[in-house]
Amino acid sequence: MLYVVATPIGNLGDITQRAVEVLRGVDLIAAEDTRRCRQLLAHFGIACPVTAYHDHNETQRSAGLLRTLRDGGSVALVSDAGTPLISDPGFRLVREAREAGIRVVAVPGPCAAVAALSVAGLPTDRFVFEGFLPARRAARQARLGELLAESRTLVIYESPRRVLETLRDVAQVFGGARPCTLARELTKLHETLLGANVAEVLAAVESDPEQQLGEIVLLLGGAAERERTGDAVASLDTMLAVLLEHLPLSEAVACVTRISGRPRNEVYRAALAARPDPVAR
Repeated sequence: MLYVVATPIGNLGDITQRAVEVLRGVDLIAAEDTRRCRQLLAHFGIACPVTAYHDHNETQRSAGLLRTLRDGGSVALVSDAGTPLISDPGFRLVREAREAGIRVVAVPGPCAAVAALSVAGLPTDRFVFEGFLPARRAARQARLGELLAESRTLVIYESPRRVLETLRDVAQVFGGARPCTLARELTKLHETLLGANVAEVLAAVESDPEQQLGEIVLLLGGAAERERTGDAVASLDTMLAVLLEHLPLSEAVACVTRISGRPRNEVYRAALAARPDPVAR
């Protein structure tokens, strides 16, 4: 049996009794971060073999773990924190185990995305989990452009190294008035919850370097009806203005055409109008 076990995202008191029992009873634990896993096991007095299972060895390790499972062994899959597979490795192993007829059991518990949603004060009836945005600025801005008209609450994970750059891109693409909450270090000693809108969160992070540290979840309110309909032309101009700062005209046109669904000729004309004047530079 393969157990997919959620572990605390910070406060060790959040682990479930069932998770402790499963970790104590399995033959092997496949962990994204073996050091953190062993610290967790030591805290709860659990003695169990641990093997590394992460993005860089997922393909090779899956075969060995499947052999263990086929031979009748039980394996627990854990990430470095929170629920496995949620922006963490494990998809390949779970899929192949199910295809092999091995029973896969969820042991639910903490998840940073859900924890952040529960306290952000943004609509939770419908939401979109985006995981991590692209690391490169042009690609990140293009992806934000694709999300501009999304009506559901957006949940994004971000690295502390990039959070300030990402917030600046969000402000440029979405505008400063879009509802926004930044949840940082949830359940930990330095937990903070910032925001009412993008401009407020950006100002707080720019002025306080401490807000650029730790585990970060960024939540954005969905687009209002006027943003999805009446402001469509403005949105097209915004996307072009952003992308033309980083891409040649033809590539910017191709990106915006794909994102907006508008005719290429229309986007091309708008791009020519939006293109900075080389002489003015």
